[in-house]
Amino acid sequence: MKGAMEGIKVIEVAQWWFVPAAGAVLADWGADVIKIEHPETGDPQRGLLTSGLLPSTEGVNFMMEQSNRGKRSVGLDLAKEEGRELLYRMVEGADVFLTSFLPSARKKLGIDVEDIRAHNPDIVYVRGSGHGPLGPDADKAGYDATSFWIRTGIADIITREDALNPTPPPGGAFGDSAGAMTIAGGIAAALLKRERTGEPSVIDVSLLNTGMWLLSATIVATKLLGFSWKLAGADRFSPPNPLVHTYKTKDDRWLMFNMLQADRYWKHFCEAIGHPELIDDERFCNDEVRNENKPACVQALDDIIATATLDEWRVRLADFDGAWAPMQNAYEIHSDADALANGYLPELHTAEGAPFTLVTSPVQFDESWPELVPAPDHGEHTDEVLLELGLTWDELIELKAAAAVL
Repeated sequence: MKGAMEGIKVIEVAQWWFVPAAGAVLADWGADVIKIEHPETGDPQRGLLTSGLLPSTEGVNFMMEQSNRGKRSVGLDLAKEEGRELLYRMVEGADVFLTSFLPSARKKLGIDVEDIRAHNPDIVYVRGSGHGPLGPDADKAGYDATSFWIRTGIADIITREDALNPTPPPGGAFGDSAGAMTIAGGIAAALLKRERTGEPSVIDVSLLNTGMWLLSATIVATKLLGFSWKLAGADRFSPPNPLVHTYKTKDDRWLMFNMLQADRYWKHFCEAIGHPELIDDERFCNDEVRNENKPACVQALDDIIATATLDEWRVRLADFDGAWAPMQNAYEIHSDADALANGYLPELHTAEGAPFTLVTSPVQFDESWPELVPAPDHGEHTDEVLLELGLTWDELIELKAAAAVL
C-alpha cells in the first residue's frame, strides 16, 4: 500500500516526544522522515532507558519507539559549520522542516525560518513549542505536564477540592501526543495549500493551545458564567443526567453509560438491565421527573448494576444500542476486541528479535494500516543519507574525523 504522503521528505530537528511524534505520524503516512540528532548525545529521550528513568523492558525504549518509528536517523553536529552545510543540502530536497527548538537555539544554530528558506524557499516550516511564537514565554521551555496539563485548566477541572495535590496527567506524553496529531494535520493542510497555490506556510502549534482546544467547551463556558466551572467532586447522586454516569458492578468494575438523549433510550435500557417495571415508574419515566428524582434514580441503578459482574453485563448489554463501556486499564486495551480487529496494536520486533507493541496513529487510509518500522538507532542512517546527497566515502571519513557527523 502506498502511503498518503509517499514522496514527501521531512527534515526533523526535534527532541523528546511532542514534535518527534508528529514526525512518526508522517512516517506512518508514508513520508521519508529524516531525524537529525547530535552525533554524541542524540535525542535526550534515548537516555531515559539507560538512566533508569524508564522501567526495564528487555531493552525496548518504548518512548523512542512510539514517537520515532519509521524514521531515518542522521548524526549531525549543527554547531559545526560542516554539519550545518550538510543540513542545508538536505533541506534543498525536502518538503517540510520540523523543529521543536526554541527561538534562541534556532538562531544560534542557523535553522530559523530565514536560514532554511534561504536554501529552499518552498519548504513548509513547522515549529512546535510550549506556549506559541509570541508572548513573554515564547523562548521558555514547555512540556506537556506544565504547558498542556497544569496551565490550561485541565488539571484544575479534574482535581477534587479536597485533594492534597493536583491530579497528575494520566500517562507520559499525554498532551504531547495530542499536539503531535495536531502538527501532522497542520502539515497535511499546508502541503495541500502549497500544491494549490504554490505558497509555503510557516506552521506553529503549541502545547498551551492544544490543551486549550481540548478544554475549549469548558473554557468558553467559564467566561460566560463568570467563574471556573468544574464537575470534579460533584455529588454522585446529583449528576446532570443519571444515564450519563458511572455505576459499579458486582466484581467492582465500573460501567460508563453515555445517553445524552435519555428519553430515547430509557425503555430499551430498562429492558436490557432486566427491570421493565422502571419504564413507566412515575419517578423515572421521562427526563423531567428523572431530573426531579436524581438521587432515587441513581440509587436504583446503583443497586441493579451491583447485582451482576462485568462479564455478565457484557452479555446482557450486548444488543443494547445506547453508548456504554467498561472502565479499562491500559494493560486491558491489549485484549480489547475492537482494538485488535482494527489493527490498532501492531507487533514489531527489535533487531535482537524481542517483540513489542506500538499504537498506530489514529488515521486509517483505504481500510488498511501501514506496516510500522521500529525507531532507528542513533545515527543509523547517517552514511546512507549523506551518500544520497552525493558525498563520497572519503568525504564521509573526513566529516567523521572532524566529529561533524556520526
